[in-house]
Amino acid sequence: MKILYFSKEYSPHDHRFLSAIRNGGHAAFHVRLEANLRQTEDRPVPEGVQIVHWAGGRAKFRWQDLPKYVLSLQRVIKQIKPDLIHAGPIQTCAFIAVLTGFRPILTMSWGFDLMQDADRNRWYKQITQYVLRNSTFFTSDSRVTRDKAIAYGMNLKRTVTFPWGVDLQRFAPKDLSSPGGGRLITDNSFTIFCNRSWEPLYGVDVLARAFVKAAQSRPGLSLMLLGGGSQGARIRQILMSGGVLDRVTFGGQVSQTELPRWYHRAEVYISPSHVDGSSVSLMEALACSLPCLVSDIPGNKEWVTEGENGWLFPDGDTDALAAKIMQVMDRRSMLPKIGRAARAVAEERADWKKNSAKLMQVYGQALQEK
Repeated sequence: MKILYFSKEYSPHDHRFLSAIRNGGHAAFHVRLEANLRQTEDRPVPEGVQIVHWAGGRAKFRWQDLPKYVLSLQRVIKQIKPDLIHAGPIQTCAFIAVLTGFRPILTMSWGFDLMQDADRNRWYKQITQYVLRNSTFFTSDSRVTRDKAIAYGMNLKRTVTFPWGVDLQRFAPKDLSSPGGGRLITDNSFTIFCNRSWEPLYGVDVLARAFVKAAQSRPGLSLMLLGGGSQGARIRQILMSGGVLDRVTFGGQVSQTELPRWYHRAEVYISPSHVDGSSVSLMEALACSLPCLVSDIPGNKEWVTEGENGWLFPDGDTDALAAKIMQVMDRRSMLPKIGRAARAVAEERADWKKNSAKLMQVYGQALQEK
């Protein structure tokens, strides 16, 4: 089967799906809406995937060029003659794909296209409804996004929900026997870790304020942050004003190869995100047997059960997060048990090798319909 895979750029998620397409025995053609302004995937495009160079690809999507995108994609379709288009996010790539008139189309929810963008204004609501009502199938990574899609007109019987998952061999518990595999943990040292983007929706500023509060009475507490974003100056100012900047490690952008080692250096993973589906970062932490402390939004509650494989705190509540950090730190003896439970959840539900089989099933159904 020829799969035309249409996404905004080339990210770790794209690498995951393109690899699944090739491993499933299909021909993969990757169309990118935007040129990569920030490189988020250091691995090359999977072997055998054909990158489609088309007239529509620009540095950044522009609404005024929508007719050009549609016409250009129609030309690509005429040339490649795909059996299926797999496209997302909803309001950009999937919208363009639907407007070409080609079917079947598998629309895939990306990022916050349903949890935030769909409700941005009347125009976005209409686009979302139009795309979902004209999609052959729909897939997302969580129940909360699936339910939102149904509310916007997607046929329940044509939805497939599965976590995007992780490579359980790459993201695995640290090998304490290998050189540098473990950390020297004293009675007072305790490291928390967050790799969410420094953007308002991810709540890293909430974590920064909570860390300042907790660190005042816990001298051994330290924080590791990866990534960056528009709130960078604000987050650093919070930490500096709180007098804890010297207890924070800023790792910047790290490669996918290096990422597992960062999970291994921490005692607890924290995600203070205000909106999420099934967070891949959260699944990576679980797979590494890292206990997780996360905001109590619906997407996180699908993965973390209080006191079993991690803990929850009220979304946006700085004081509650600080108190929870100190509580967990004071009860560190339970971390190995919580970590084993975290890994068990990942093995049961976050194994990408298993989850990608559902994607192949959808492709098969689409081919039958065609």
